[in-house]
Amino acid sequence: MRGYGTTLGLFEPGRGFLYRTPLPVKAAGSLAVVVAVVGWRSPAVVVVVLAFTGVTLAVGAHRSPARILRMLLPALPVLAVLALSQGLMTGGTRAFAVAGGIAACLLAARALTLTTPLPVLLDGVVRLVAPLERLGADPERFALTLSVMLRSIPYLAGSVLDLRAAARARGLERNPRVVGVPLVVGAVAYAPRTGEALAARGLGEHPEEE
Repeated sequence: MRGYGTTLGLFEPGRGFLYRTPLPVKAAGSLAVVVAVVGWRSPAVVVVVLAFTGVTLAVGAHRSPARILRMLLPALPVLAVLALSQGLMTGGTRAFAVAGGIAACLLAARALTLTTPLPVLLDGVVRLVAPLERLGADPERFALTLSVMLRSIPYLAGSVLDLRAAARARGLERNPRVVGVPLVVGAVAYAPRTGEALAARGLGEHPEEE
């Protein structure tokens, strides 16, 4: 399957200040975007945050505007549905605030995963959840679960794009079953392979107490 730059895809080598920025700083920046969007819920704030995330990706990761927009392509159907529903219920201003805010959060998350190698990202997650180990949590297991989830997103997003391209080539792009049914079948087939990979790493096993 071809490689796709998905919304929450994995690390891509490159240059720019984001690649040299420590993980805690990038994580704090991504969190600040989420807090700004959720805390103010204002179209003006969304415009500022969208501009901030776009410029950060363009300058800090040397990504062109076209490539930045393509990062949102897998999420575009969901964003369109949200914008339409909000527009019908509360008007265009609210629709922009909701859809634009989510887009900004996705771009902020992508800036983090794009410029941070997966081992570094997972080590940061392990350190973050380490205090919960006193409550019985397993930081290593949590990090491995996150790793599998992140690797699944590009696969499923790529499947959607492949199926849509195939449907468009046959003139069936308006038939949701042409994409939906093969996608579900592929996802169901992908799940056992993921489970086997987890079992091979000891995830999900619960040793019986003596």
